[in-house]
Amino acid sequence: MLDVIAPSTHDIGAFDVRRTLPDKARTMVGPFIFVDQFGPAHFDVGQGMDVRPHPHINLATVTYLFEGAIDHRDSLGTHATIRPGACNLMTAGRGIVHSERTPPAERATGSAISGMQTWLALPDGKEEIDPAFEHVAKDDLPLVEDGSLLARVIMGSLWGATSPITQHSATIYADILMNAGAALPIDAEADERAVIVALGDASLDGERLERYSLYILKPGEAMTLRADTDARVMLLGGEAFTTPRHLWWNFVSSSRERIAAVKHDWKGRKFPLVPGDSEEYIPLPLVPQTPAYP
Repeated sequence: MLDVIAPSTHDIGAFDVRRTLPDKARTMVGPFIFVDQFGPAHFDVGQGMDVRPHPHINLATVTYLFEGAIDHRDSLGTHATIRPGACNLMTAGRGIVHSERTPPAERATGSAISGMQTWLALPDGKEEIDPAFEHVAKDDLPLVEDGSLLARVIMGSLWGATSPITQHSATIYADILMNAGAALPIDAEADERAVIVALGDASLDGERLERYSLYILKPGEAMTLRADTDARVMLLGGEAFTTPRHLWWNFVSSSRERIAAVKHDWKGRKFPLVPGDSEEYIPLPLVPQTPAYP
């Protein structure tokens, strides 16, 4: 039997978010310390996503869409629109502030939204690096095809293809679209691996996978993923961390003291503003929706 983490579902008004990491049973898979799948949903005309400016430290966020579009702005002055098949990697390092909103054109007509938001803990020695932002277009991410399936390698090296996206520690991340009956080997090279069925029905070495749950693969064991219907499966993982990471709200760090300090800094408005989106911000919560683990 595979270890499984069932998602907790959060209704944030316009759409549901299904969160599998962090969890009491498991805080990380490779560098992945936070895994959300949001949507599918459809915004009415005039409506959209409005994630106000908020801070991060000691992590990198990875945004990947199945449908829709999101405008990203950050305190470095970045303004980038992400669309399906492209990837945004925002490295918080010693600190960054960003917002995510539906672009005006999509807001004016109404639009769908669906995708993945994941966070990667930064490894020892890199937690306090300079903040950075990287957008990699859909056509620049490698595709692995065999007629019955198409796998986009978002991060790392898989099936002989390598993504150009920066890795702060060894990472694998892929979006796998499979026709019913298609099969794909999942090799055992990464220290830690997991899969999520985002759409359709699939199985792993004959074990049926529940949609939206996170399945932890056995270390060192090659396995075969098979689509029982047309399916979309996310594969993620990478290098195992030996030093524990603490998570509170939007902050990840190997140091509890660092998190305590940055909470004080955000409450005191000591972070830089986001150019083009500086009128609003998310206040420091008394009790964050993201639980503190460990």
